[in-house]
Amino acid sequence: MPLTPVPIPRRFEGRTVVVTGSGTGFGAEIAVRAAEEGARAVGVHYRSSKEGAQRTAERVRAAGAEAVLLQADIVEWAQVAALAEAAFDGLGGVDALINNVGDVARDQMSWRDITEESIDHVLAVDIKGTMACIHEFGKRMLDQGHGAIVNIGSTVIVRGSPRAPQYAAAKYGLLGATKSYAHAFAPTVRVNVFAPGFIETEATLAREDWRSGRGDQLRSLTPLRRIPGPAELAGTALFLATDDASHMTGGYMVADGGYNMVGA
Repeated sequence: MPLTPVPIPRRFEGRTVVVTGSGTGFGAEIAVRAAEEGARAVGVHYRSSKEGAQRTAERVRAAGAEAVLLQADIVEWAQVAALAEAAFDGLGGVDALINNVGDVARDQMSWRDITEESIDHVLAVDIKGTMACIHEFGKRMLDQGHGAIVNIGSTVIVRGSPRAPQYAAAKYGLLGATKSYAHAFAPTVRVNVFAPGFIETEATLAREDWRSGRGDQLRSLTPLRRIPGPAELAGTALFLATDDASHMTGGYMVADGGYNMVGA
């Protein structure tokens, strides 16, 4: 059943938001949604997809916000430090950081295909890279006196991943980093995890297993009976950076259509 459009709230009026990995996919939709919600400026980060980042920036400007392109490979800590410095200078401070970059080992279809190279890269991006972003942006947020950080996690930590164990391990590690920095930065800067379930991004739709019936299987097992596109969940991801979530830190929030039913 199609969703009935609802008015977009203005939860980021006059604020600045940085979204890592916002050249394509979920990150692009989060960046655009922040602009639609009134953000004054949005930092569009990319590693190699400059054309994608430019397209996102055009959409951000069309939604009424300033767009600042930011390039860095988050696996390199020095590049993250430079990224944070450029973001705070270019945007005049950063009110919210959405750590969207992650490696899901998308081309790996079975645990039997795991390689040491893939393990190293997934852990480097999902744990080391995200930690570097939390650390470098967070300490600058402490200096400015406020801020919110949202780390994009996954419900894979609930069920594990027989397809890609390194991905599940990395996202579980992200929880530890989130809770640790939530303590370290409190009460000035909040740090939370947003965990979406499956999202039908272009990359997901192109996957071999998705085309061969996995999408249909997952829809049948999801109480809400559908897998959303990235635009639908962009506002949900941003919630944790809004004033409505002002008493949430070190948390893990799920949006998966009921597939996992996490809770007491």
